Amino acid sequence: MDIEKIDIEGILAGYRIEKGKGFKLKKHRPDDTAGLKLSKTDAAALLHEGVDRLTLQQDMLYAQDRWSVLCIFQAMDAAGKDGTIKHVFSGVNPQGCHVAAFKQPSTTELDHDFLWRHALALPSRGQIGIHNRSWYEEVLVARVHPEILTHQKLPPKLVTKRIWDERLEDISSFERYLARQGIVVLKFFLNVSQEEQKRRFLQRLDEPEKNWKFSASDVAERQHWDDYMEAYEQAIAATATPQSPWYVVPADRKWFTRLVVVAAINRALKSLDLHYPKVTDEQRAALAEARRSLG
Repeated sequence: MDIEKIDIEGILAGYRIEKGKGFKLKKHRPDDTAGLKLSKTDAAALLHEGVDRLTLQQDMLYAQDRWSVLCIFQAMDAAGKDGTIKHVFSGVNPQGCHVAAFKQPSTTELDHDFLWRHALALPSRGQIGIHNRSWYEEVLVARVHPEILTHQKLPPKLVTKRIWDERLEDISSFERYLARQGIVVLKFFLNVSQEEQKRRFLQRLDEPEKNWKFSASDVAERQHWDDYMEAYEQAIAATATPQSPWYVVPADRKWFTRLVVVAAINRALKSLDLHYPKVTDEQRAALAEARRSLG
């Protein structure tokens, strides 16, 4: 296949969700590859090309110091979040990135609203923020396991049947606010199948160097698969907008997952009209004087 003729924009359009109304997760196949049949060499070359483009655009983002980009990664266990982040961002300057991985909230975090700890981790201007899990856990894990709410110290009268709709409204409003402040929010749901997750879990058990990745709780969560899929569907339907789109990325083929993610980030960065700061006449004169001083 001639990789130069691949319609990247056309491929992305199939996974980008900008309007949540009527969204159905079952219409998105975890093993989809958009008809691409690439050799390992071609897939690696295409990813390398995307990473190089991201490196250049991140450099301009950092230098321009106006916009920031927040990449949110959500997925079931073993969907490949860590590997995707590792490969897609392999060429970026660490000074221009801020990475946060969110686990169970601490005692201090539970003394605040559910968005508090996430707001503290937002990228500053010129940075790319990478959030491994996010505020969406509060309408995913907490929704599947509502007993979590008992630890969040909410006044009882606020824990109503509408709490999940209310949290989704709050999240959508918060993301709209971020967009108005120059923070571009990109949300990636790595859509792995139950069968592929099982295969990866077994691989973690069979290969000693991957044993550390395995947790018995991951297997327990598989029992709630349908509940999680419903929660994801509800979350995506309620919060997908043109300003803060979701990408439902097929995750059964790691090479394809990474290609979609890097292409989506590059697409967003390209839309920002990034450029290096223009040198003023005064700065140009100072540069000339510096050159003369250096002989």
